[in-house]
Amino acid sequence: MATVSLDEAKRRFAQLIAALESGVESEIMITRNGLPAARLVPVAPPPARKKVRLGLAKGKFSVPDSIDSLDPLIERSFRGAPQ
Repeated sequence: MATVSLDEAKRRFAQLIAALESGVESEIMITRNGLPAARLVPVAPPPARKKVRLGLAKGKFSVPDSIDSLDPLIERSFRGAPQ
């Protein structure tokens, strides 16, 4: 655990935060007049987000080779009869 004076903490605040974020320091004690006044500690990491898995249904059903055979009919249904 590093110990720094309040004046030094003011001057090096960004560096101290970077040391906590990177894991170089796990805690930094700030002193005033040689006595402990505060502790800087990193925040707990956010909870892991559940990852979306692509292809989750892969292999659970089969697509027939004729799936595209109705494309002209479907296109006419949405766009109307070709002119």
